[in-house]
Amino acid sequence: MANVEWDQVKANMRSAIGAGNFKSWIEPLSLVNTAEGVARLTAPNLFVGDYVGKTYGDQIIYHLNRQGMSVQRLAFDIDGATSLSKPAAKKATPLTADAQPDQRFTFDSFVVGKPNELAHAAAKRVAEGGPTTFNPLFLYGGVGLGKTHLMHAIAHELGEKRPDLNVLYISADQFIYRFISALRERKMMDFKQHFRSVDVLMVDDIQFLEGKESTQEEFFHTFNALVDQNKQLIISADRAPGEIRDLSERIKSRLQCGLVVDLHPTDYELRLGILHAKQETYVNVYPGVEIATGVLEFLAHRISSNVRVLEGALNRLYALASLVGRTVTVEMAQDCLSDILRASDRKLTIEEIQRKVSEHYDIRLSDMLGPKRTRSLARPRQVAMWLCKQLTSRSLPEIGRKFGKRDHTTIMHGVRKIDELRQSDSQIADDLELLRRALED
Repeated sequence: MANVEWDQVKANMRSAIGAGNFKSWIEPLSLVNTAEGVARLTAPNLFVGDYVGKTYGDQIIYHLNRQGMSVQRLAFDIDGATSLSKPAAKKATPLTADAQPDQRFTFDSFVVGKPNELAHAAAKRVAEGGPTTFNPLFLYGGVGLGKTHLMHAIAHELGEKRPDLNVLYISADQFIYRFISALRERKMMDFKQHFRSVDVLMVDDIQFLEGKESTQEEFFHTFNALVDQNKQLIISADRAPGEIRDLSERIKSRLQCGLVVDLHPTDYELRLGILHAKQETYVNVYPGVEIATGVLEFLAHRISSNVRVLEGALNRLYALASLVGRTVTVEMAQDCLSDILRASDRKLTIEEIQRKVSEHYDIRLSDMLGPKRTRSLARPRQVAMWLCKQLTSRSLPEIGRKFGKRDHTTIMHGVRKIDELRQSDSQIADDLELLRRALED
C-alpha cells in the first residue's frame, strides 16, 4: 500500500477522533503491509498497540477499506517483531464478527445498578439463545453508559452457550461499507445471502445509517427477512428510534415493535461500584500500587457522565502511581486529572451550592454570606466553601468573592477545617454526603 494512501487513512482518522487523540494513538503507527485480509501495523510499545486495536480498530479498518483495501483484521508488531493479534478460535459454527467482540466486555465484568438493570436483564435473556420473546432488542443510551458492553457480552454468551447458532456482530459503519462494496463489485446476491442466513444479527450504532437512503432500504429488507424467519435482532444506538432524525419512518416503526430499553446515566452508587470492580482488575497489572481512602469516592462524585472517562481516569492514576512510586491520593487525582475534571464539571454554580447549604441548615442565605462568625453560621459557611472547592472548578479567590468578598486564605482555612472534621465528626460527614447527593441529582 502506497504511503500516500496510508497518509489519507491517517488524515481521515484525525478528522474522526480529534487532534489530541490522533497525536497520542494514531500518529505513532506505521503500516507495514496488507495481506489476506490483515493489515499489519507497527506500534511503539505493547500498550499503544493494544489500546489502538480495542479503541480505534474498527475505524482504521473502515478507512483502510475506503482506500480500496480488503481488510477484516488488524495485527500489531512492536518494532516489527512481536505480533499482538491472534486469530479467533474456531467454533463448530463460527461467530462471525466484522467488529470483533472485545474480550473484556462480558456479563461478569458488567456492574449492575438501578440505571441499567432492565437493560442487563433483557440482554441476559436474549443471550440465552432461546425462543425470541422480543424482537428486536433495542438498547440505547449516551456515550459510555454500557450499551456496547452489553452487545459484546451477548455475543460472547451466545458463542459459549449456543455454538450451533450463526451470530453476526457488526457495526453500522461496516454494514454500510459492505453494502457499498457489494454494489460496486456487483455481488448483491452474496451480500443478501450473507446477512439473511444468520440466526442472530447484532448491529451496533444504528444511528450511523442516518441519511443513507439506499443502505436503509437494504437494511429494512434484511430486517424483515430475519424477523419472518423468527431470527433474533439486537440493535444499539445513542438515541431512541423515534429520535434518529434521518431514519425512514418504516425502519423506526420496526425498531419500536420489540423491546426498547434506555440505559440511564449512572448514579453515584453505580459509578463507585464500577470503580471498585475496575480496581480489582488492576491488582496484577499494577502490583504494589495503593489507593488512599476517599479517592474512588472522589472520582465517582466528580466524573458523572461517562463510564469510559471514569475508567480511563482510574487507569491514568494507576499508571502515574506506578511510574513515580507513590500512593494515589485525592490531591494527586486533582492534579493528574485536572483536564478530565474540568470537562466533567456539571457547571454547578457557587450560588446553587450556597442556597442548598443554607436550606439544609435552616439559616438565611444573607447571614451565611455576611460577616457574623457565630458557630451556627461559621460551620455551614465552611461546609459551603468545601463543597464549592470540591464540586466546581472555581479558584479560591473566585469562591472568596462569592462569600462576601472574603480573602482566598479564609476559603483555604474553611476547606481544611472541614477536611479535618469529616474524618472525626460523623454528623459533618453525613451532612456532606447528603448535600453532595442533593446537588448532583
